[in-house]
Amino acid sequence: MRYFIRFSYNGKRYHGWQNQPNAITVQQVLEEALARLLRSYVSLMGAGRTDAGVHARMMYAHFEFSIIEDKTDLVYRLNALLPDDIAVQEIFEVTTEAHARFDAVARTYEYWITQEKNPFYTDAAYYVRYPLDVFKMNEAAQLLLNYSDFECFSKSKTDVHTYLCDINTAVWTKKDDLLIFKITANRFLRNMVRAIVGTLLEVGMAKTSLHDVKAIINSKDRSKAGTSVPAKGLYLTEICYPNSISKNG
Repeated sequence: MRYFIRFSYNGKRYHGWQNQPNAITVQQVLEEALARLLRSYVSLMGAGRTDAGVHARMMYAHFEFSIIEDKTDLVYRLNALLPDDIAVQEIFEVTTEAHARFDAVARTYEYWITQEKNPFYTDAAYYVRYPLDVFKMNEAAQLLLNYSDFECFSKSKTDVHTYLCDINTAVWTKKDDLLIFKITANRFLRNMVRAIVGTLLEVGMAKTSLHDVKAIINSKDRSKAGTSVPAKGLYLTEICYPNSISKNG
C-alpha cells in the first residue's frame, strides 16, 4: 500500500531534505524513525528537495508499507521519537499511482525579511538594514508572471531537463514586523526563489531597474541576476494535490 506523510521542519541543522552521504538530512532522520517504529526499512520520496538551512511548514513524501492499522497512533509515536525540529501532522493512504513529487500541482514559498535587528529572527529571517522601495519590488515581482523560462534564476550545473515554470503568484506584503515575499508556481528550479528575492531586493535598493529585470530573465544567464539570499529566511509553506490521489477521494 502507498501512504502520504505530511510533516514540517526547521531546516537550521539539516543539510537539506534529500539524503546525503556525509551530512545529516531531514529525509534520513524521518526514514530512520519510520523504520524503527514499523520495524522495516522505509524509503521516502519527497515532494521536492529543499536546500541546506531551508525550512518547511508543509512538506509531503510517499512511502510503501503493507498495512498501517492505526495511522493516528503512528503519528503520535513518530512525534515522540523525532527531534523537536521535525513534526509529523498526518499519514493517509493514497492510490498506488499517487506520487508526492509528480502529482503536486502547485507549491508555495515564503521568504521572510526583517528591517530591524531582532534577535528572535536571527535564524528565521534575513536582516536587510537598507531602505527598500516595496512598491517597485512588487512591480518587478509582477513581471515574473509574464515569463516561463527562468534559467537565469537556476543554480548552475543542475540536472533539470527544462527551465520552464508557471508562476501564478509573486507578491510582497508587510505583516507585523516582517516583509514577506510569497510565490506560487507549479514547480521551482534549484535556488530559484532565493535568486529571485536577491534580484528583487536590488530593485528595492534602486540598484536594478524594471528594464534590467526583463533583460536578466531574457538573458537566461545566472550571473546577470542578483545574489542568492540566505537560506534561513526561506519557507516551503504549501503543496497542493488533486483530490483524486486520496484513497478516500
